[in-house]
Amino acid sequence: MQTQQPKNSGNIISRGGSFSMEDNEEDLSRLALTTFQAKEEEIEKKMVAVREKVRAQLGRVEEETKRLANIHDELEALTDPMRKEATIVKKKIETINRDLKPLGQSCLKKEKEYKEAFEALNEKNKEKGLLVTRLMELVSESERFRMEKLNELSKKIEYLE
Repeated sequence: MQTQQPKNSGNIISRGGSFSMEDNEEDLSRLALTTFQAKEEEIEKKMVAVREKVRAQLGRVEEETKRLANIHDELEALTDPMRKEATIVKKKIETINRDLKPLGQSCLKKEKEYKEAFEALNEKNKEKGLLVTRLMELVSESERFRMEKLNELSKKIEYLE
């Protein structure tokens, strides 16, 4: 807005037919005061408008802050149960691992004992097989020998008769 400058080129303004410098200065003072007041009012109006805009922006910022806080709380609520459940599962896994270690060692020990017992069983079965074969040979040999003796005795009896 442009300020209104009084047009005073040194002319004396007449009032009611009398020339007065005082009237002219008074008019200039009033005009300057009116111009100053108009500018002050304009500045005040602009300040009020800016304040309203700032308040509106602050209100929006507060709303957005509340929304962000709610979103943050929801995120925390989502991750918190997952962490708790994951921690519980991890602890269970650690407990099972502690239980598995001695069980695994016991299993290895028993597997070793089983293999040794199985090998011993196989050895005894082989040995038994060899002994059964030997027994059959002995029985066969004994039968053959007894049959020969019986045949000899039969011949002797026949001869005696």
